[in-house]
Amino acid sequence: MKIGFFVIAYNAEAHIEQTLARIPADVWDEVAQVYIVDDCSTDDTVKRAVALRGQYPKLQVIRNRVNRRYGGNQKIGYQYAIDQGLDAVVMLHADGQYAPEIIRSIYSPIVEGRADVVLGSRMIHREDALRGGMPRYKYLGNIVLTRLQNMMTGLNLAEFHTGYRAYRTGFLRAIPFWENSDEWHFDTEILLQAHAAQARIVEVPIPTYYGSEICHVNGMLYALNCVLTSGGFLLARRGWLYSRKFDVNLSGRIYFSKLEDPYSSHSIIWRRLEQAGLPGKRILELGVGDASLTEKMNQAGAQVVCVELDPQFASLAVPFAREVKVANAEHIDYRPEDDQAPYDLIVAADILEHLVDPETLLSKLKAGLKRGGLLIVSLPNVANLYVRLNLLFGRFPYHTKGILDRTHLRFYTLKSMRKMLAKTGWIVEESYVTSIPVAIVFPFLRARGFRWLLPLLHGLTSLCRGPLAYQSVLICRNPNDATLL
Repeated sequence: MKIGFFVIAYNAEAHIEQTLARIPADVWDEVAQVYIVDDCSTDDTVKRAVALRGQYPKLQVIRNRVNRRYGGNQKIGYQYAIDQGLDAVVMLHADGQYAPEIIRSIYSPIVEGRADVVLGSRMIHREDALRGGMPRYKYLGNIVLTRLQNMMTGLNLAEFHTGYRAYRTGFLRAIPFWENSDEWHFDTEILLQAHAAQARIVEVPIPTYYGSEICHVNGMLYALNCVLTSGGFLLARRGWLYSRKFDVNLSGRIYFSKLEDPYSSHSIIWRRLEQAGLPGKRILELGVGDASLTEKMNQAGAQVVCVELDPQFASLAVPFAREVKVANAEHIDYRPEDDQAPYDLIVAADILEHLVDPETLLSKLKAGLKRGGLLIVSLPNVANLYVRLNLLFGRFPYHTKGILDRTHLRFYTLKSMRKMLAKTGWIVEESYVTSIPVAIVFPFLRARGFRWLLPLLHGLTSLCRGPLAYQSVLICRNPNDATLL
């Protein structure tokens, strides 16, 4: 494995040379790269580090243009490890407080395939922490705060607050660590992301050493931020509050069922399908997501043919579909073969925004739909107030789901959706809008006492569609069916 050491540095001129010298010589031979990330020090840390490059050929020195704080500096260091193609990275403090002599024990569990995250803990053998010079107030504070955080988060760590850590870079790529704070409680946030992602966390004992290094942490503020972060994780874990930073999963992005929300696009589509009558109908579904809509159509007696690019999601539809084609919807010919009838209904829910050329697909779909058939499309509204406010402040926050899903290639307003459908030869007969899915961000709104807020929000959205609509559902016919209307 390609192992890298990330030496996090701030005003470490007096310590950096000794810290590097304490790394065992055979470890220098094993490691792929050692890089110092200086957080805009006001002393000569960078000058001293650059002078050491002749002694250590594997040493690189990076200096931030501005002070990014402890958490922000870690973001730079971990992104560099990812960009350099390292398999694992160890964070070592430049002041030498964490023993470089035992650094191999920090990354060994990752090399051995036993861990995604390794913590060097001073508190596995607590008495050693006091013997190593840890101030008693820090010792007691560490124990109390760790115990409280364990109770709140469901973890069982000997210590939350160690700065001696190693991460598998595959784990770092899978979590949104750039969403974390730039402050000291970044360490807590990334541990909770590891817990949310069900990553393997291993603790190893380390010696404690307190010397002449300067502590830059405001202890009370740090403790408060750790407790608040752990509380936010608790709320997210229990489904009371949505948190972007804890929306992680090492196995990939998993769709959620929208049918639980009566005002969601899938619920609207389902009600419209029921009106059309499903028994015996032949339906083409483009993109299956979690296959909840596929299952409902199958149970209602429809014969469903699915097209899904992702094999993982395609497998979810297999029990409910007559046929599942694992393919790019843009690359299929939809003209019926000699032994097949055209489709009665085509459902393109939350798929067109993912395509390179949705207009060509919409043109091709007309050949596969019978006279009098319906095309049902749902698309997100990029003119939603959430996006507008972010743009006002210069942000465009891509995410794993929603309007700004990072897999979206196309963005639409309510007007541009209709224009695209008209341009490709479809007549929009009906249109519906959905409100912002607050029940996902605040799941407690699904409880009986709060449900009245959902129809109220939906009503407001219907009155002010442009800025409040989250998605639009459009029911379309082929213009060749005009005589049937």
